[in-house]
Amino acid sequence: MLKGFGETKTVTIGNTEMDYVVFGSGNKPFIIIPGLSDGLKTVRGQALTLSLYYKQFAKEFKLYVFSRKNQLEEGYTTQAMARDQKKAMEKLGLKDAYVMGISQGGMIAQHLAIEYPVWVKKLILGVTVSKQNATIQKVITNWVEMAEKNDYGTLMIDTMKKTYTEKGVKKYRLFFPILKRIGKPKSFKRFIIQANACLSHDAYDRLTEIQCPTLVIGGDSDKVVGEHSSEEMADRIKGSKLLIYSGLGHGAYEEAKDFNEQVMLFLKS
Repeated sequence: MLKGFGETKTVTIGNTEMDYVVFGSGNKPFIIIPGLSDGLKTVRGQALTLSLYYKQFAKEFKLYVFSRKNQLEEGYTTQAMARDQKKAMEKLGLKDAYVMGISQGGMIAQHLAIEYPVWVKKLILGVTVSKQNATIQKVITNWVEMAEKNDYGTLMIDTMKKTYTEKGVKKYRLFFPILKRIGKPKSFKRFIIQANACLSHDAYDRLTEIQCPTLVIGGDSDKVVGEHSSEEMADRIKGSKLLIYSGLGHGAYEEAKDFNEQVMLFLKS
């Protein structure tokens, strides 16, 4: 491990393991649960990238960026993912943690805060959804079909077009030919299982059970989870704070220049 940067570790969950990256010099645990991209590649090998991206939090917090467990069973749900996340937290002694979930990670974080409230001190739900709508059903179903056809190139390009603004896509357009070839997983089974979990996610009726301070962040042009999913969640979570980025979509967590700053303000408030 390079000094000042993270390292990848594993924690045993049942008969398999869960990868996570840990870094930071603070004594307050800050857990980050990434989105559906975890279905294509876990956090293993990403310690340096994650440490740099979240370096703003490293002085005040000890950060843990978790993947899903390595071996996923068919029918694995976001609720089951939250159960396994809690098991990992329990083994690592991460009670009363600050938790941020992005996209599917936000779905998992909802169940985590509902089912295991004493483990979550504050909650950030970024570009995620609490119940199904026509947008997420269409987008994720199409991605599953691409994965089933082993069409990695089309999947990557469509993901980028659905995630980023036109300005954001332009930055990556020159790399499209490369993206079609690099990073392809040996099997799409993990991605398909996680994608199907997105399609069955529903925590909407239980959002009122979330008691911890919560920040909901979204973009008003989200082409993946729909344009009003953040407002729906904030309306159901008592006392929650809502931040909507105008003109941004599912990639607001990357394209909004002050995203991490807003999260830090909330964590310190």
